[in-house]
Amino acid sequence: MGGLTARDFSPALSRPKMSSTPRDVFIGTDSGATTSKTGGVWADGTPISLKLRQSSTNSQLGTVAVIAGWVEGVAGFLTDNQLSWSQVRGIGLALPGPYLRYGVLGKSANLPASFDGWNFYADYAAALAAKAGRPIPLVCGNDGNYGGVGEAARVRGAKKASVLMLAPGSGLGAAYIDQNGLPLDGDTLAGMEGGHMPAPLHLLGGIRPLACGCGRDWGCIEAYTTISGLPQLLAEFLPKYPQHELATSTAPMKDKVLSLRTRAQKGDRLALEIFDFQARALGLHVANLTIALDAEFVVIGGGLIDPEATTPEFRERYLSGIRRAAEPYFFPMQRQCVKIVPAALGELSQAIGAALVALYRHRAEA
Repeated sequence: MGGLTARDFSPALSRPKMSSTPRDVFIGTDSGATTSKTGGVWADGTPISLKLRQSSTNSQLGTVAVIAGWVEGVAGFLTDNQLSWSQVRGIGLALPGPYLRYGVLGKSANLPASFDGWNFYADYAAALAAKAGRPIPLVCGNDGNYGGVGEAARVRGAKKASVLMLAPGSGLGAAYIDQNGLPLDGDTLAGMEGGHMPAPLHLLGGIRPLACGCGRDWGCIEAYTTISGLPQLLAEFLPKYPQHELATSTAPMKDKVLSLRTRAQKGDRLALEIFDFQARALGLHVANLTIALDAEFVVIGGGLIDPEATTPEFRERYLSGIRRAAEPYFFPMQRQCVKIVPAALGELSQAIGAALVALYRHRAEA
């Protein structure tokens, strides 16, 4: 994580004065389909620890097992850091959608079908109250949005500014964080699903609309910028390289596309062209969203800027490609002010972000 320290989370000076004490804590639960993580922040917004507590989500065992795991994660994190339940003033839960309504899960592609309609908010709140011996304020939201909250707190420090985060991975995570540190959730809790906006295909060399897992046929930007679209992009670019090893390889497609990042860092022309294309596509999307949202900071996350998996030269090439594609479409003042920077929190972002949302809600209500 590039030498990250708690000092990277300076609290914004303009946020409301809080009634909590310095020893009060706010906990974040980040629940994925397979792994759940727990982190926390002090009352001033700085992390309690840069080490997450991780455990299996156990979704295959049902919702009761998932709730038990979340509670155990909080209890274990408190024990690991010599803290007590009496210090906990709020808890945030980051959980992938879609949601039917606040705190109620819709049909998820990565969770059992029986979880459709699960009121996870009510169940988690009840379990936390039973464990702590008192009700604990709980907030919940999309994991991508809460990851943006964590990155926003780091990147802007004490400055009052809004932040856009884009994180290409298996899909394209997107979040917009306002000047108060809170994410744009939207009226149906589907706000900032920016990965499913259409790509400007006429600016991408006339490439065809690629298929997206969401079912839309207009060429979702996710298909041009993430791992999910790499099989299609490889098929588009490979005919230009008939002598390339991958042109004759019998390896599974998954293995072929997952080899591209390593190949690119070794100078492979095919792989570099594909990732240069992805950078350009993402840069155009940055411009599109910047025209709409006008955020001062744009944070780029995902595996292509992971310091543990990529070289500095590769990361700079990728980020430079994004900047070059975006800046011509900015308004003049945006060209001077918008900063496109790499994410730094990695797997910390969503748990820390969830804890911060709990803190911000506490401050607003104090």
